[in-house]
This record gives sequence, structure tokens and C-alpha cells, in this order.
Amino acid sequence: MRTLVSRLIHSTTSVSRLNAMAMSKSVRNLSTDSNKVDEPFKVEEAETVNVPPPPTERLLVLGGNGFVGSHICREALDRGLTVASLSRSGKSSLHDSWANNIAWYKGNILSTDSFKEALNGVTAVISCVGGFGSNSYMYKINGTANINAIRAAAEQGVKRFVYISAADFGVVNYLLQGYYEGKRAAETELLTRFPYGGIILRPGFIYGTRSVGSAKIPLGLIGSPLEMVLQHAKPLNQVPLVGPLLTPPVDVTAVAKVAVRAATDPVFPPGIVDVYGIQRYSQHKSK
Repeated sequence: MRTLVSRLIHSTTSVSRLNAMAMSKSVRNLSTDSNKVDEPFKVEEAETVNVPPPPTERLLVLGGNGFVGSHICREALDRGLTVASLSRSGKSSLHDSWANNIAWYKGNILSTDSFKEALNGVTAVISCVGGFGSNSYMYKINGTANINAIRAAAEQGVKRFVYISAADFGVVNYLLQGYYEGKRAAETELLTRFPYGGIILRPGFIYGTRSVGSAKIPLGLIGSPLEMVLQHAKPLNQVPLVGPLLTPPVDVTAVAKVAVRAATDPVFPPGIVDVYGIQRYSQHKSK
């Protein structure tokens, strides 16, 4: 009898040990499976850490304290860009608060050495450099100065360059020969050096509020009505010599919007944009 009881106890103990071992193995398997389920989430979290921020676009405006240049600077700031300006006078005399957010550089735009510091870290350039005077002076300011800037930007690796040129005005071209020859020489240089990122804007008369010290001159009182009338006279522009005189004026804010968009939008097509193209592009919202 004792032998039978002893065998029963031994059998029960053996079954208990087997069950315990099976449970222990099952627990280990569950633990391992659970870890395997957690691993992908841990890896995914690790992959999203330390994502670098997008690069900041830095725009250099040549002649940023002038009529057109100041509007371009303000438009660029409104777009959230980092903006610098290079001109002969350096810091702007404008009394507007936004001018304090521009990095102002003073330099001789006829000297390539003046561009070195200003071009540091720049991704795009907009040139508003131009002027009137004798034929030799106009060619130097409108042509040579801009050619120097274009070459310096190309050597620095700048991706896009926008040049504010001028529309043809027929007979006026002959009266201002140095002005237009200089403009066209700069255009040729730009299209050669920046075949994929060079944009030329050719506005006619540019109107808008011009700042002279603390005074504001509202050129729009004349320009806006003329634009409304002459924008419908495009077929007459084909008349030799005098036809181009009917080129409609354009608002300076439209020029500024298109210039900044052309400088920052990689899909903006390179080449020449006339006054009608400026009007069209300014009415479309940039991406």
C-alpha cells in the first residue's frame, strides 16, 4: 500500500514539474514576442530624432535703398527671407522700421572686391542697379556694374540672379544710347552665366510711392490710370519707333513680387519677362 501511495505522489510531482517547465517556457516565449513587437516602434522613434531644419534662403539686393530696391527688400522680408543689400551709400536713409531688419553693405559696385563679403551665404541676387547721365556713365552703371555683379555671383556659386532691366521705348533708345546698350550688355552676360537661373524683368515706367527722406511721393496718381488705359493698347506697340512709347506702366509692388518670386522659386522659368508678363505673374500667388 505504501509503495502504491509513494508512486502516486511521485507521478503527481513529475506532472507538476512538467507543467511548471511548460509555463516557464511559455512565459519566456511571450516575453520574447512582446520585445519583438516593441522593437519597430523604438527604431521608428529613433529615426525621427535630430531632423535638420530646412536651409534659410539669403537674398542679396543690389541697390536696395533705391525706389525699386526698397520695395523688393520689404517684399522679401514679408516672405520670411534673410535679406542683405549692397550699394554705394550703404545703410538706407529710409525711416521705415523694416529697414532695421536688412544687413546693409557699403561698397563700390564697379569693383568686384566689394561683392565678396556681401555674397557670403547668398542663394539668390536681385540687381536694381541703374542710372542716367552721359552715355559713357550710363553704360558703366547699367552695364559694367551689373556685369561685375553677375560674374561675382556666378563665381560664388549663387543659384539664381534676377536683373531689373528696362523695356524698349523705340525712339527713346537712340536718345539714351548708353543706358540701353548697358542694359542689353548686362542681359547678355546674365543669360550666358546663368542659363538656368537668370531672369530679366523688363518693366516700362514704374510707379508707386517713392520715399525721399521722410517725404512720400505718390507716383501712382499718374501711373495707375495710365496702366489701365495702355494695357489694352498692346497691338499698337508694334508700330515702328513710336509704338513702344505706349508700353503700359507697372506698379512697383508688382515688380517687387515678381522679382522675389523669380529669385526664390526654382521652377520660375529663366529668360526675359516683359511688362505684360510682370502683370500676369504678379496676379498669381507663389507656392
